[in-house]
Amino acid sequence: MDNAAGAAPAYREQLDRRLGLPQLVVYGMLFVVPIAPMAVYGFVARESFGMVPLVYAVGIVAMLFTALSYRQMSGTFPYAGSVYSYVQRGLHPYAGFIAGWVILADYLLIPALIFALSASWLRGLMPAVPSWVWIVAFVLINTGVNVAGIRLQAKAHLVLLAIEVIALLVFVVFAIDFVFIAHHGVGGWSLAPFWQPAHMNDGFIATATSIAVLSFLGFDAISTLAEETRNPRVAVGNAILITLLLLGAVFIGETWLAALAHPDYRTLDAELGFFQIAREVGGQWLYLSLIVINVAAAGIANAMAAQAAISRILFAMGRDRVLPGSAFLAHVSPRFRTPVNATLLVAMVSLVLALLVPAELLLKLVNFGALTAFMLLNVTVFAYFFVKQKRRRQFLRYLVFPALGFAIVAFVWCGFDRTTLLFGGSWLVIGLIVGAFKQRAPLPFEPSP
Repeated sequence: MDNAAGAAPAYREQLDRRLGLPQLVVYGMLFVVPIAPMAVYGFVARESFGMVPLVYAVGIVAMLFTALSYRQMSGTFPYAGSVYSYVQRGLHPYAGFIAGWVILADYLLIPALIFALSASWLRGLMPAVPSWVWIVAFVLINTGVNVAGIRLQAKAHLVLLAIEVIALLVFVVFAIDFVFIAHHGVGGWSLAPFWQPAHMNDGFIATATSIAVLSFLGFDAISTLAEETRNPRVAVGNAILITLLLLGAVFIGETWLAALAHPDYRTLDAELGFFQIAREVGGQWLYLSLIVINVAAAGIANAMAAQAAISRILFAMGRDRVLPGSAFLAHVSPRFRTPVNATLLVAMVSLVLALLVPAELLLKLVNFGALTAFMLLNVTVFAYFFVKQKRRRQFLRYLVFPALGFAIVAFVWCGFDRTTLLFGGSWLVIGLIVGAFKQRAPLPFEPSP
């Protein structure tokens, strides 16, 4: 292959290269979760004066520029390390380590947060079963599938996505009947969920942008499967864009129908708002069914995808010998061709965090790493293509778009509370120290395409 980083030999291909574009899109949709707005609808509705569909429309635009940066870098460096590999090769090895280090904080916390939240929801439905039982069950199920191989994981993803889509379609049918046939709610078409001039000001735009960006986090995880993908230079970037646009359309559609069915957002519970609307349009059975399916979507589907993503980043950093215990993290199961040690480590960390750290605290901390890595990624697109490669004529693609991506993410980053910044800053300082000791002069070997 063309050695973009200047290293001669190649990695020995160890992972099972089986995935195509459809499997990557399914994976991305499961990570972000097509029915994700159901879990946060009440909160988002209060913060946006009921203009939830507008928030998600803003999200598509806001994250599109960063998605384009992922597409550029994944086409040039199609490796399992995702943003770690992109920044390492496109900007500087030390900066690449820091990008990988900060996103580790995000991805290590995501499964724990998902397990804790899902267990709390199930505890509400079945109070007799302790939360730790559900957490252990989720960890065992997800770890078993992730260790067993990418083919089994892809099949599980398809089944889980089908369940989510069917549940969403059932709600859509009932909501259409409720609004447009029975003439309840607003009784018909309305653009109020998209536009209310009285509330359009700088404060609303800032709030909407922050909520929207955080709602779409996870689409980038597709890039961690590059070395298990056929033709990754094309498929990974296309899958990222398709997933973002497709999920954005789904989010807008489902929240628009919800707003039409129940226009008075002030009467909704912050945690169960969407499920209250489901009960209005379809009855108690739909209310309970959507809660259970949301638990499965988060506790199994979303967590499974998150565990797969972080294990690939740990594997890539271990293979490059930039982390303590690198030989352990780089081990691949000869039978399943998966990074088994990294997967098991993620399972153990997730279990401990979910059992010992309050979900509210995990929720505050989880986004620091991803947004910091996104900023480094956008800087790398500019530095590698516009500066190093001198592709000045394509200034929109390599200057304007990454600059917009950086600015939007930086704006949201600056809105983190003190606890998040303290945690993130501490993690970053540790990474700077570890990176200074672990960095080597030559870049790691390049894997085969």
